[in-house]
Amino acid sequence: MLDFNDKRLAAPAEKPVAIGRIGRPNLPIMMTLENRAERVSTGLLGEPVAVYGEQDDFLLVRHGFDHYVGWVKRDGVMKDMEVTHRICVPLTYGFSKPDIKAAPGTTLFLGALLKAKGTVNGLTECEGVGWVPQGHLVPIDQFAADPADVAVGFFGTPYLWGGRDALGLDCSGLTQSVFGAVGIQLPRDADMQFAWSGEVIENWQSPGALQRNDLVFWKGHVGLMLDGESLLHANAHHMAVAHEGLAGAIDRIGALYGPPIGAKRISLTDRARPDWLGPASV
Repeated sequence: MLDFNDKRLAAPAEKPVAIGRIGRPNLPIMMTLENRAERVSTGLLGEPVAVYGEQDDFLLVRHGFDHYVGWVKRDGVMKDMEVTHRICVPLTYGFSKPDIKAAPGTTLFLGALLKAKGTVNGLTECEGVGWVPQGHLVPIDQFAADPADVAVGFFGTPYLWGGRDALGLDCSGLTQSVFGAVGIQLPRDADMQFAWSGEVIENWQSPGALQRNDLVFWKGHVGLMLDGESLLHANAHHMAVAHEGLAGAIDRIGALYGPPIGAKRISLTDRARPDWLGPASV
């Protein structure tokens, strides 16, 4: 099992110098500041971050939900603010006025956090982003019931290393996002999800052992079961979120990377703060 003190999540200092929120629809989080630095994750509008340092036009931050540490553009972080609602669909827009024919402004992704005001003509005004379709918002304490239902909405989304939104997802970005939509926080990376989340499914390869919403893991990869035989996953073979039979995926992936390392089942009713996050903090 991975140590909960994994360096990818380690706070750079005892205390942050500031607390803020992601101020762009999607903000790359990079491992280093080298030229063409690797994106390790993506922050979504309104998500909290702790700021630990700065260099040139960049800030060193720790994500408030999964504690991933990396560098982001300085102008992509805004001051902390109250949030009341969350985007509950893969992709939507904030319109310039309460009219669906108005010019779209901000692109918004599943999980984005907003401060909602009044509603007119089925559109809700949200601070800083315009008017959002009322049905695309839910209060921050209201969650979806089924991760697989949410995941199907991402079918065909391009594969993107470090992605967490409808413009691009990687395998663990997909599973983290859809479980987040039901109020369950998973770690960012597949190895962390396998080590720290859910319960091991013993004899998972036996007929009938797997069920909807179970996670199947390979070394460095994870997919979500839609039923006992079908897998949905963001993968570099299809370069998209794709649906395929588990048996075929095992054969195809196994030829390159080996067999699955196991399967886990996540309780859909346990929304308690997970142990790997440690004491409550940003």
